[in-house]
Amino acid sequence: MAHAFEAGEAKGVYRAIHERRDMRHFAGGQVAPEVLRRLLDAAHHAPSVGFMQPWRFIRIRGEALRQQLHRVVEHERVLTARALGEREDEFMRLKVQGLLDAAELLAVTLADGREKHVFGRRTLPQMDLASASCAIQNLWLAARAEGLGMGWVSLFDPAEVSVLLGLPEGAEPIALLCLGPVHGFYEEPMLQRERWAKREPLASLVFDEGWGRPSDLFDNPSPVEPT
Repeated sequence: MAHAFEAGEAKGVYRAIHERRDMRHFAGGQVAPEVLRRLLDAAHHAPSVGFMQPWRFIRIRGEALRQQLHRVVEHERVLTARALGEREDEFMRLKVQGLLDAAELLAVTLADGREKHVFGRRTLPQMDLASASCAIQNLWLAARAEGLGMGWVSLFDPAEVSVLLGLPEGAEPIALLCLGPVHGFYEEPMLQRERWAKREPLASLVFDEGWGRPSDLFDNPSPVEPT
């Protein structure tokens, strides 16, 4: 097909997508500055509604701040476990973050002043979050291509994190990203491996013409890998 990547290049893209994992176990070490710049550049080339580019990245370099953020996350982990009722003990056995182990810790926030972006947000104001999530996904895929693991931590009180990071009014934290070398990537998503949840069949999530109407796209499925 015209404008398609070469076969090997296309397979590399799909490999990064399918082998990306939400990592919780890290091997310490470092991320070279030039690699980190490449990853952030990939994030910055994400699509954004109205080209608003709402993402801001804060690199957490001091041990004291990292420890403070870890305490905030651990507190929320306990509260989340209690809210899960009968699955509390099961949840507490899960490793849900690697803040103290990852080579790099990045906080991702939505910028202040987002209300000025009317284009794309007038009817769907949450598109700032959607746009920033695209940036995180870009970073995630680029990290996998570089052989680095990344984990998205969202177990925190946004108000507490905002104070710790000195965010201006209107800015909002959405992610703590643990990034760095790993001993290996999980063969399958960790929460699936731990039997917390499993990936739903794609055919059950795609409809034709309206909600709940099964699509015939999967009646005679062909291989999903690029040829």
